Amino acid sequence: MATVDITGQNFEKTITDNDIVIVDYWAEWCGPCKTFGPTFEEVSNKEALSDIVFAKVNTEEEQELAAHFQIRSIPTLMVFREQVVLFANPGVLNEAQLVELITQIRAVDMEKVHAEIKANESAKT
Repeated sequence: MATVDITGQNFEKTITDNDIVIVDYWAEWCGPCKTFGPTFEEVSNKEALSDIVFAKVNTEEEQELAAHFQIRSIPTLMVFREQVVLFANPGVLNEAQLVELITQIRAVDMEKVHAEIKANESAKT
């Protein structure tokens, strides 16, 4: 599956309608983004990862979206699973690191994560 472009208009639907979404925040002028882009695209095309949405947000065109997620350095990779951000980190990953990250994301016990979120929200009220 090739990468998809995310905008303010389709962001929420993409995150809501898919179990795992990996978002690459980038810009055309960014050298490290140009280095990471082909790796991100190559991993997105792996058959074993076809259940994952690989998305790209152009921070120049989607400044409001980038600001909402406090993107201060690019490229930044953010991974959502069941609408929860499990990973957010600036920098470039190589293919092996990206595949390992995906393995770790898949291994997360989401029932436990959702229970912790619910407990934290209850504690605030």
